[in-house]
Amino acid sequence: MRRTPLAGDSSADRAAEAAADLAVQAFELLTALHASALRWFLDGWPAFSGVRSVEPKSLPVLRWLPRVRDAAPPFSAPFIGALAATASRLAWQRSYTTPEVSRAFLENYGWTEFVGLTGPTAGDHLACGALLLGPRLTYPPHRHEAEEIYVPLAGTAAWKRADESWREWPPGTVIHHARYEPHAMQTGESPLLALYLWRSNNLGQKSRIDPPSRAR
Repeated sequence: MRRTPLAGDSSADRAAEAAADLAVQAFELLTALHASALRWFLDGWPAFSGVRSVEPKSLPVLRWLPRVRDAAPPFSAPFIGALAATASRLAWQRSYTTPEVSRAFLENYGWTEFVGLTGPTAGDHLACGALLLGPRLTYPPHRHEAEEIYVPLAGTAAWKRADESWREWPPGTVIHHARYEPHAMQTGESPLLALYLWRSNNLGQKSRIDPPSRAR
């Protein structure tokens, strides 16, 4: 995959360049996994049509990136190194607010988009980015219409789908969530960095936390 750099030199342009470069590296990393579950997502990867400017935004969860970088396995180390080096130029976001989740959760949670509706690489039906979670954190059961894949890059966490039991998955695992399937994550002593992929005709939707009576 090749692209033409932006001509501008604003902070938004530099942030977009950094995230667009990470999109290319993410595609190459995912392709190298040779996982059949990734086929439909990678086949739908949008053709490059330019880079959109994005405003950099930092979040408290970024304090865990050095620890993630130091623990990176060989297959993801180059990507994580590039992400850590450019993290301050990316637009980090959170999908929730209090009282949906606790303040402690918000201090240890964030994501940034490389491809999608708001990322520097436009995608109407496919989104890709990175999720970062701090240690000893539970991401409560939630769901969304979009079909989703996570690929942990560093940090072993426990994952739960629907009525299944919690199960630990190591870095490099391809974890699939069907549309509207409830799922949750739980980190241990290490922070978690994972690539995510969403596939949907409605990428603008919001992920919704299950109410306690519905979560299992």
